[in-house]
Amino acid sequence: MSAGQLAPLVVAIPLAVAASLAAVGRWLPRLVRDATAVAAASASVGLSAYLVADTGHSRAVEWLGGWLPVHGKSVGIVFVVDRLSASLALLVTSLVVVALVYSIRYFDDVQSHYHVLVLAFLGGMAGFALTGDLFDMFVFFELMGTAAYALTGYKVEEKAPLQAALNFGVVNSLGAYLTLIGIGLIYARTGELGLAQIGGELQGHHADGLVVAAFVLVLTGWLVKAAVAPFHFWLADAHAVAPSPVCVLFSGVMVVLGVYGVFRVYVTAFAGVLPADDVRRALLVVGVLTALVGAVMCLLQSHLKRMLAFSTIAHVGLFTMSASMLSADGVGGAAAYVAGHAGAKGTLFLCCGVLLSRTGSVDEIDLYGRGRRMRFLAAVWMVAGLALAGMPPFGTFIGKSMGEDALAAEGYHWAPALFVAVSALTAGTVLRAGMRVFFGVGDVVRRDAPAGPEGEDEEPETTGSRRLRAVPATMALAITALVGGSLAVGIAPGLPTALANAAAQFLDGADYARQALSSAPAAHLPAEHVSAWTHEGVLLSILSVILSAFVAVASGFGSRLARRRRRSWQLVTAGAGGFQRLHSGHLGDYVAWLLLGVAGLAALVGVPLR
Repeated sequence: MSAGQLAPLVVAIPLAVAASLAAVGRWLPRLVRDATAVAAASASVGLSAYLVADTGHSRAVEWLGGWLPVHGKSVGIVFVVDRLSASLALLVTSLVVVALVYSIRYFDDVQSHYHVLVLAFLGGMAGFALTGDLFDMFVFFELMGTAAYALTGYKVEEKAPLQAALNFGVVNSLGAYLTLIGIGLIYARTGELGLAQIGGELQGHHADGLVVAAFVLVLTGWLVKAAVAPFHFWLADAHAVAPSPVCVLFSGVMVVLGVYGVFRVYVTAFAGVLPADDVRRALLVVGVLTALVGAVMCLLQSHLKRMLAFSTIAHVGLFTMSASMLSADGVGGAAAYVAGHAGAKGTLFLCCGVLLSRTGSVDEIDLYGRGRRMRFLAAVWMVAGLALAGMPPFGTFIGKSMGEDALAAEGYHWAPALFVAVSALTAGTVLRAGMRVFFGVGDVVRRDAPAGPEGEDEEPETTGSRRLRAVPATMALAITALVGGSLAVGIAPGLPTALANAAAQFLDGADYARQALSSAPAAHLPAEHVSAWTHEGVLLSILSVILSAFVAVASGFGSRLARRRRRSWQLVTAGAGGFQRLHSGHLGDYVAWLLLGVAGLAALVGVPLR
C-alpha cells in the first residue's frame, strides 16, 4: 500500500476499535480493554511514523472511494499529508499511547467508555491534521470536541466537572457554529469545500466583505479550540477537573491543532486573496495578547492544574507569534516548540495525577512540604519546569531559539524579550510550586477563607486500599517517556533543518494544490540548513532560566516582600484581583468575550475592501 492509502488508516483504526469497544467492552476484562486501546493507538503511531518518513520530499494524497478530481473539480473526500501534518499526527498518537498507559493504574476502576472516548478523540485529532477538505476539518473538529466535552465531565457524579464540561461545550460549540457559517459563506462564493479548490477559486480576486467574513468566522472556531485570548476562558476550568492523562492531550495537542488549523486554512485557501501582511499583523497581536494573559494568570494560581493550564495558554501565544511570521524558520520553530512543550507540560500534568492519587490534593498551598519523600516526582517536576524556561538542550530551547530568530529577522526586535519574559514567568511559577510542594521552601500561606474555584481539588481516582503509596511502573514509564521525549526533540541531530524544510513545504500552498488536484510531483525546494544553537539563542535561554529562578524565589517568599513594600504590594494585589475577576467562571461572561473577540479579529485582519 502507498503512503496515501495508509493515511486514512491512522484515523480509521482507532475509530473502528472505539466502535467495537462501545459494543462489547462492558463484557471484557479490564486488562483486555486497556491492552486493546493501547494496541489501536500504537498502530496509529506506527502508521504516522511511516507517513513522516515518506513525506520528506512530497505529499501523500488519497481520494477516498476513488473519486478523483476532473479538471480540478471533485466531490470526493481527500487526505493530503505533508511532513508537518504527519509529524503532528505522530505527536497526537504518541501522546494518546502515553495517556492510555498511564491510565492503567491512574483509575481505580474505569469502564470501557473511557477507552472509547479517548480513541474517538484520537480519531478526531488525527483526521483534523490530515484531511484536505474544509468541511471534513469541521467534522473531525466536532468529533474531537464532543469526545473532549465528555472526557472533561468524565466524573459525572461531581458538580465541578459537569460545570466545566458545560462551559467547555457551550463556548466551543458557539465557535464551531461560527466556523460552520464561515464554511457556508465560502462555499456560496466558490462552490468548493476542498482547501486546494477554494484556493484556486479565490486566487487573484480581491478581498470583499464576504471573503473576509468567511475567513474570520472559520478561524474563530479554530482559535477557540486553541484557547487564544480572548477565547481562552474555558480552558483552565476544563483542565482543573479533567483526569490528568486527559489534560496531557488537551495541553499537548488539542490546543495546538487549533493553531495548526488557522495556518493550514490560510496558506491553502486564503493566501491568494488576503495579503500576508494583514494576516501576519492580526495573528501577531493575538499571539502577544495570549502570551501575556496566560503568563500573568499562571503566576497568580495556586491550583497546580489551573497553573499549568494558564502556562499552556501563554505558550500557545508564543507558538502563534512564531508561526505568524509565515516563514520556514517561524513555522518550523513553532513545530519544535510544540513538541518540546508537549513533553514537558505532559510530564507536569502526570505528576499532578500522582500527587492527587497520593495526597488527595493538587493545591500548592495545601501540599506545602508534603512531597518531601517523593524524590522521583521532585526530580522530574523541576526538570520539566526548567524545560518550560527553554533550558538547553530541551526541545523548548530549539523552538524558542528558532522563533526568536524568525521574529527578529522580520524586524520585531522586541519579540525575543517577550519570549524570555513569558518563559521566565511560567517556568518560575512551576518551579515555585515545586519548591513548596517537594522541598517545603517558601512562605507558609494561611488562608482565612476558602480559596474559591482555584483552590478546589478533584477527587482522587484511586481510593481506599488502592491509594498509591509509590509511583507504579506504568505511570513512571509514562512520565519518563514524556520528559525524555522533550529532551530527544532538542538533541535529535538535524531536527531544526528538517523542521524548517517541512515548514517550507507546508507554506507552499500552490504546490499543495498541484499535488492534491493533479497528483503532480512535488516542487523542488532548496534544502536550507538551520541551527538553533546560536549565541543569541543560548544566551537568551540561559537568561530565561536565571529569571525563572528569580521569579520562583520572589513569588515563593512574596509575603516577606509585601511586608517591606506594603503600599506597592497593595497596588499589585489589587490589579491581580481585578485581572482574576475577569475569569469569573460565568458562562455568559465567556460568551460575551467570544463575541468581542470575533469583532476584534475582524478589525485586526483589516483588509481594505474595494
